[in-house]
Amino acid sequence: MHKSKALSNRILLTSFLFLISFIAVTFSYAGESELTLEQILDRVEQHYTGKSFQAEFIQESTIKAMEIVDYASGKIFVRYPGMMRWEYEKPEAQIIITDGHKLWIHRPADNQVLTGSAPAFFGNGKGASFLSDIKLVRQKFKISLDDSKESLFYELNLQPLEKKLDVADIRLSITKNTFTVVRIITYNTYGDENRIEFANHQFNVKLNDSLFSFEIPPGSDVLQLDE
Repeated sequence: MHKSKALSNRILLTSFLFLISFIAVTFSYAGESELTLEQILDRVEQHYTGKSFQAEFIQESTIKAMEIVDYASGKIFVRYPGMMRWEYEKPEAQIIITDGHKLWIHRPADNQVLTGSAPAFFGNGKGASFLSDIKLVRQKFKISLDDSKESLFYELNLQPLEKKLDVADIRLSITKNTFTVVRIITYNTYGDENRIEFANHQFNVKLNDSLFSFEIPPGSDVLQLDE
């Protein structure tokens, strides 16, 4: 079930403007020889390891069998190692928070909080969890370098070493000029797709501890994810 045409058009426009923003810088790299997979991974790790960052995101989730497509958008905050905060603003408010050990999902409209173990919930890269510790990519996946249809990016294919139903493979788009992950596409064994596009990254920002902890509001309906 598709959302409004206006929302779809806005997503397309945002993606277009985001890609255009890289063109001027990328031309300066036109003469540079292509890097090997190991060189790309080395530079991505150098770019992310030990750094905090925040960005905006647009998410498109497709359930193939039911032909359902949902859109969402918001902001992400990441602090190395293991800490993340996803603030969903549209279509409705929702917050996903982890300190690397515990996980909280707060749905204000439902007066509901889901809690559980972060490692269990984010296993095998679910929820783009490797962004909070980029070295997990080499540890948890078999990685290959795919041919890219977009000259601005390196395209990596990640196959989980531990097979689970919710993650069959992950595809990363990484900018050639900054080695920033700007697109993550996750597929499950049923062919469902979760696509996240990032824009307006800010690295080495100061992110307070309070962003990665959560106090359950009194009267909330609390559910355990790992039960």
